[in-house]
Amino acid sequence: MRKSLLLFTIVLLSFGGFAQELPFVKEPVFQPGEVLKYKLKYGFVTAAEGTLKVQDSDLKFDGKPTYRLVVDGETSGTFDIFYKIRDHYDSFIDKSDLKPYFYQENIREGNYRRQDKARFYQDSKKVVATEGTFKTPSTQTFDLVSAYYFARSLDISKMKPGDFVKINYFLGDEISQLQVHFIGREVIKTKLGKIKCLKFSPSIDPGRIFRKNSKLFLWVTDDGNRVPVKAEVEIIVGSVTMEIKSADGLKYPLAIVK
Repeated sequence: MRKSLLLFTIVLLSFGGFAQELPFVKEPVFQPGEVLKYKLKYGFVTAAEGTLKVQDSDLKFDGKPTYRLVVDGETSGTFDIFYKIRDHYDSFIDKSDLKPYFYQENIREGNYRRQDKARFYQDSKKVVATEGTFKTPSTQTFDLVSAYYFARSLDISKMKPGDFVKINYFLGDEISQLQVHFIGREVIKTKLGKIKCLKFSPSIDPGRIFRKNSKLFLWVTDDGNRVPVKAEVEIIVGSVTMEIKSADGLKYPLAIVK
């Protein structure tokens, strides 16, 4: 299964895995009009940039209103000369429970092209996708884009260092698992200022990308927005860092330290 650079970025931003129904806050921590921009750095060089948007949608599924989540990613600088990436993703989610109804992606990476679609039937515990029909382990299964936004709205008020969360997500032709541990709280310096953050460590599998003992760390704002502002991981050759560039249309003030 081929994974794009932008999907790797979304994995840096998402919580995933197998679990029972997960609790989330009473209303989404995001709102239509929110626009987040990130850069993905390989060492000291910016390799790619990504933009995530929340939009109101006119589409209804099963008679229910939806948000449209839009993600665009592209390589930049020298990376764009040697291997051009232009990826686009859409996920339509329920406005109440934030579960996805429909997901589509348009992948353009070098000479490679792929277009995939997936329809989620949560109550029936199945996903009907380009590669076939897949049974899901619960009535709470996500694509990677919707997993990112749902994870931000999780109720983690009772979490203590060492606790972990899991979410089911579907990608391409399988249901995948990723476990995320809560490390604690830190104040980190970002382009938006010094921000109070929650620090997490998602589990990763060693292989062609990650080292045997690689650690992935993710920092999320410790405020109502729960916006990921930084992630870093060692890979077999060098390291990759994701950093936030800008955050517009946020629902709540950022936890900036004066």
